[in-house]
Formats: sequence, structure tokens, C-alpha cells
Amino acid sequence: MRYGTVPVVRATGGMADTVFDRDHSRRPPAQRNGYVFHHTDNQAVESALGRALRLWSTRQQEFGQLAATCMRADYSWARRGQEYLEIYEHIRHK
Repeated sequence: MRYGTVPVVRATGGMADTVFDRDHSRRPPAQRNGYVFHHTDNQAVESALGRALRLWSTRQQEFGQLAATCMRADYSWARRGQEYLEIYEHIRHK
């Protein structure tokens, strides 16, 4: 996502926490950043890939906007690490 790759993922583990389906998420549209499938069968994978490919081939500007949304997302440890340090510092001073 950091480089504009639109993810197509199964809703499991960390993927379920970081990728929000462009078409079916309850998140605000500005936070939707990929395509998610829930089942492990071929039909589920093909459906998610098909939706991604249709957007790429028919609405390239919207696909570019989706890729830009991916690049704006920050799930790195840099921000989280700083938050943990602030918590530890707060505790240390008590």
C-alpha cells in the first residue's frame, strides 16, 4: 500500500484491521483502501479480484484515487512506537 498497490486480501488477522473494502465497508469512503473477501473458496477470491480489475479497466481515475488512499495510510510502527514511548514515559514519571 505504501507504493500505491491496491490490496486484495482475505479478511483475517492484520489484513482485517488495515484493509477496508472499497465497495462493501461500513467505513467512510475516504478510509476504504482495497478489496476484501471473507471465504476461502475460488468464487470469493475471483469476486474480489474481478471488482478490482473492473475498476482498474473501466474507471482508471477512481482506481488512481484508491491507490492514493492506500499511500496515505500509515500502519507502520513509527507512529505506534512513539505512542508506546509516551505511555511508558507517563508511567515512569508517576
